[in-house]
Amino acid sequence: MSRTLTVGLDGSPESLAAAEWAAREALLWPAALRAVYAGDQQPSAYRPFAGETVPAPGEDRAERMLREVRATLTHRHPGLHVTTDRLEGRPAAALLEAAGDAELLVLGSRGLGRAAGHLLGSVASAVLARAERPVVLVRADDGTGEQPARDQAGAVEGAVVLGLELHDQADDALLGFAFEAASRRGAALRIVHGWRLPAYPDVLSAGTDEREVLDALLRPWREKYPTVEVTGEAVVGGAGPHLVDASRNAALVVVGHRGSHATAVGSVGPVTQEVVRHAVAPVAVVPHG
Repeated sequence: MSRTLTVGLDGSPESLAAAEWAAREALLWPAALRAVYAGDQQPSAYRPFAGETVPAPGEDRAERMLREVRATLTHRHPGLHVTTDRLEGRPAAALLEAAGDAELLVLGSRGLGRAAGHLLGSVASAVLARAERPVVLVRADDGTGEQPARDQAGAVEGAVVLGLELHDQADDALLGFAFEAASRRGAALRIVHGWRLPAYPDVLSAGTDEREVLDALLRPWREKYPTVEVTGEAVVGGAGPHLVDASRNAALVVVGHRGSHATAVGSVGPVTQEVVRHAVAPVAVVPHG
């Protein structure tokens, strides 16, 4: 098995949720799963999948966490190949290096505006802005009942939702990721795209122009993925709030960002910022040209 998905762990509930999501995703690809812990500091909030256990005196909690996560995931998901690694160096840099060897990197998140754990806050922001591979952010179930429904196999039901800027020369990487994610799940693809009214709008012709642009953009992808049902939804202005709302019933939300040399999450753009901060479903941030 040549493909690998990587998940970063720090012991937080969010990172454990990310590990579970990554395990199911790896089986869909199919791919191996690599679980990594980055940094020298011990995880401070680790609670194993199976509940609390008493650590041995002097035991390395990070190593113990990796062992238990691997054992739990292989038990829950027969046939999944899981490896673990403890990475040296600063967490953000170590995770970025690990992401370079993977199809995608999966991290836990409460939303990048709230810091909790090694993989949240500034670390996740730096990884997200600088990664050259897709990064998926996964929230833990916070008990609000807003998490998408799951089927009997534990997979999240619902469409894949793609945020797309029609006149921004969207890269094939973004569309390809979204179509492949939908095809892999046997799910529909819902495209939410923002547009601006001209200064003196002819609303009917403006709407027709937008539909023609979208149809032309999607034509080769519909031909490549004929089984994926695609719908488009045009929204005036920023698409962020609409994507956040759509995330409540989505299996995955896909957004993009340009460039990989930024140092702060603000560089990924306002729509992507809003989605990664507030979306309920997992969010895939795909770098593109």
